[in-house]
Amino acid sequence: MEIIEKAPAKINLGLDVLHKREDGYHELEMVMSSVDLADHLSFERLPEDQIVIESNKAFLPIDHRNNVYQAAAIIKKRYDVTEGIKITIQKNIPVAAGLGGGSTDCAATLRGLNRLWSLNLSMEEMIDIGMHVGTDVPYCLYGTTSFIAGKGEIVKELRPMPPCWVILVKPRMSVSTRKIFQQVDMTRITHPDMKNLAAAILKQDYQEMLYYMGNSLEDVTIPKHQVIQQIKTRMIKYGADAALMSGSGPTVFALCQKQSRAKRIVNAVKGFCDEVYMVRTLN
Repeated sequence: MEIIEKAPAKINLGLDVLHKREDGYHELEMVMSSVDLADHLSFERLPEDQIVIESNKAFLPIDHRNNVYQAAAIIKKRYDVTEGIKITIQKNIPVAAGLGGGSTDCAATLRGLNRLWSLNLSMEEMIDIGMHVGTDVPYCLYGTTSFIAGKGEIVKELRPMPPCWVILVKPRMSVSTRKIFQQVDMTRITHPDMKNLAAAILKQDYQEMLYYMGNSLEDVTIPKHQVIQQIKTRMIKYGADAALMSGSGPTVFALCQKQSRAKRIVNAVKGFCDEVYMVRTLN
């Protein structure tokens, strides 16, 4: 028996860093949505008590450094599962890109193993496991447009974001989320209004949503990587309704309601960056 799970990428329509917590994490408010760029994971039982990870990408670690491996190991230990598992990752989402690739794969693993092993885990139990792996995992378990708070464990589902085209551009570099958060200076970052952003989505007001979009971490990542601002500027020049860095970067996404304009933006940034994707929002 084989179980297959889809693991969609996420974008941050908004991200606000409120303050640093006593536990070392940052208190956040975010609005996230998923897009139709996804990894695909398949799960097969093994008779031996082991975790085997395979991937189409040679650079992807297949041991304890991989979020998928970590999630499987926690489940096996916590629920005394002695059966082995082989997990195959068809990787399509760029890594270290601000698109939640590792977190969404972890979430897919929790869903997949819950089904395969008939564990009947609640969403709360899966969130608890997911938080041991990554703070974006709780959102990725839901996968719908949501308001996120705390360090990522509080997820409130909203209405789907207004439908539009999304152009994703990943420059030729990677960014460490951990290192970016270490360099956050609370006196030098902007604070976009996440509650009004969420309210605009609930009203399905596309223009108001665009107005309130923002990302505090741009103030940290962009000064170190000017290409991010160059991509944003180019996208706006060629007709994007909005352009914003996702997560801690470096991926930039643009939103467009018109397909013809979205195609024009894609043509404008191809050659400037290798990894360009034109996708839809997931509703």
